[in-house]
Amino acid sequence: MYARRRHAYFWMMGACLALFVGAWAVVRLFSMPAAVAMCVVAMLIPPVAAMIANRRGPDDHWWDDPSGDPQSDEWWDELDGKKRRER
Repeated sequence: MYARRRHAYFWMMGACLALFVGAWAVVRLFSMPAAVAMCVVAMLIPPVAAMIANRRGPDDHWWDDPSGDPQSDEWWDELDGKKRRER
């Protein structure tokens, strides 16, 4: 699942880079409004790519992972009504 999100992110960022480079290297010679439109589209891609790369699926239970601080983990387990972990 993580690999799929990472691949989607890199494809989208590659498309963004291709749009910027293509707009100002080639398209501007033929049509300035088209080059500006391509840049506007490319400008919108990075936030969308970041949202896709950081979204969590229904099987990702990142909130259940221990934080590494035993006292904090014990406190959160108590708030969540979970049984204390025996060490």
